[in-house]
Amino acid sequence: MVNLRGRKDQAKANLPMKVVHAPAMELAARSSARAASPEGAGITLRTQAICAAAALTLAFLWCFWPSLRIMAQRWSNDPQYSHGFLVPVFALVVLWSRRHMLAGAAWQPAWFGLPVLASGIFLKLVAAQIDLDPLDTFSLLPTLTGLGLFVGGWNFLRWCWPALAFLAFMVPLPFQIEIAMAHPLRRLATGMSTYLLQTLGYPAVAEGNIILIGQSRLGVAEACSGLGMLMTFFALATAMALVIRAPLLDRLVLVASAVPIAVIANVVRITATGAAGQMFGDETADWIMHDLAGWLMMPFALLVLWLEMLYLARLLPLRAIQPSRPLFVGGVRSR
Repeated sequence: MVNLRGRKDQAKANLPMKVVHAPAMELAARSSARAASPEGAGITLRTQAICAAAALTLAFLWCFWPSLRIMAQRWSNDPQYSHGFLVPVFALVVLWSRRHMLAGAAWQPAWFGLPVLASGIFLKLVAAQIDLDPLDTFSLLPTLTGLGLFVGGWNFLRWCWPALAFLAFMVPLPFQIEIAMAHPLRRLATGMSTYLLQTLGYPAVAEGNIILIGQSRLGVAEACSGLGMLMTFFALATAMALVIRAPLLDRLVLVASAVPIAVIANVVRITATGAAGQMFGDETADWIMHDLAGWLMMPFALLVLWLEMLYLARLLPLRAIQPSRPLFVGGVRSR
């Protein structure tokens, strides 16, 4: 007789062993396939780019912390740059408003960011060597641009370049450029204010940067040149141009209009000060010049820019282009 029990045992021994860790092996296979796919590779590159950006941001803050502290002190003590505290905040608002550009963008670091980053670091080293604060603060801009380009590539720079460009408004101008811009603005403000006071009936005469009104002397100092107002209005107009949805020409006109708006606002302030000095005394004039004007100029600029936007929208309204019809349709003249 054939030993059936032995054959059964031998058949069981020849059967393949049961894999106990099949779910774990399947999960590992899926993870490998996901990492090998283009989407998985994009997620991995984005994670690496975010980690690299975080590390480089910490290094950037460590390197530029003295420069940022100097700029913050200038914003606190110089009224011409008091808007500097709001510039980084609005730059973040611009980045948030353009976040849709990063939804499907691939993060591919660009090696061209290294020379841009090196140029920013070189400018900072030169500024530290010759002790030049304006160059030290200016080196912040190419350094940030190089970091963004090196970490995220051209797609990242395409997303953040408006915010990086807007950060230029928080950098104080060199002293020589401030003097070169302040003198023409002072002469212009003095002449226009004198003419406006004469139009209102006051015996105003300009002698240099001083307006003589009867026995009173109204000096247009460097602080009254309107340079700070010009910087603030220019930053405000640029911010509005970056946020609003309008044709490019309208936004360029809006930015360019910051110069005449700032000049007109400064002339109105000086004229109101001179008229108040004749009507109510010097204390009231000083209060209007330094306190009231500082509170009212920003709402005045916003109002003027808003009215300008409405005017530009009505000047060239966007209309749907109607398709042209032929003159003759089937031998019949179209009407």
